[in-house]
Amino acid sequence: MPAPAPPRPDTASETATFAAFYRNIEARLVGDGLLRTDDGSRDTTLTPEMLAGNFERIALYSEYALANGRFVARETPSTLRRWSEPVRLQPHFGASVPAAQRAQDRSVLSTYAARLAQVSGHPIRTVEQGGNFHVLYLNREEQVNAGALIRQLMPGASDATIDEIERMPRSIFCAVYAFSQSGQAPVYVSAIAIIRAEHPDLLRRSCVHEEVAQGLGLPNDSPDVRPSIFNDDDEFALLTRHDELLLRMLYDRRLSVGMTPDSARDTVRRIAEEYLGQAS
Repeated sequence: MPAPAPPRPDTASETATFAAFYRNIEARLVGDGLLRTDDGSRDTTLTPEMLAGNFERIALYSEYALANGRFVARETPSTLRRWSEPVRLQPHFGASVPAAQRAQDRSVLSTYAARLAQVSGHPIRTVEQGGNFHVLYLNREEQVNAGALIRQLMPGASDATIDEIERMPRSIFCAVYAFSQSGQAPVYVSAIAIIRAEHPDLLRRSCVHEEVAQGLGLPNDSPDVRPSIFNDDDEFALLTRHDELLLRMLYDRRLSVGMTPDSARDTVRRIAEEYLGQAS
């Protein structure tokens, strides 16, 4: 007989403390010189070898592996995944998010979508209905009761995935789940990102930048990759010039979905040499 699931937290009392917790986190990180909003070029010189290696680590490895129906933290070689259809980013707000904050969040997401479309060359825009990439702004109480909404938006989401979202601990600031068609090529057809409504402005934007970019097909994080938001040390808050190059490479048609690190390596190196040659 399986062990009983742990009891759900007292979400009302937790919701009351989350905003203060994340404000303190943001203030501490900024005070330590982290959550930078520059593009990282002032103290990093990229070489083709570095860019190619970083792309392989971020695009062709996965941060999590599926084990017994649940995602566990384990970096594993993967295959190249990306979207073939246009990406339609649709924001959804819990009742806790006031109108002024919703307007600001919509503006941030729309501006970011335009930037992502420009740097990747792939159609990406925001919509108010009919989305295939859903961005949920929820506070703690809404998060732990998000199952019905997620099932409505993502009918194919597994019970394990929904349970993981509902039980996401305070230590995880935000998350994204991207899905391929079952039994088909590794092409993303839908995604859902969870952004905590308690976040102050910079952490909020940082979560949007990282999770949406990861949901486009850059799923891994690495402590050795910089200047980048795909790095759990929180050095950078917003998409860097280096990250723009990773997205451009991801949607370069010389690369194909399903490529492995070994099969993509030579092409990735040639593309990195070309891109940095153009940038110099």
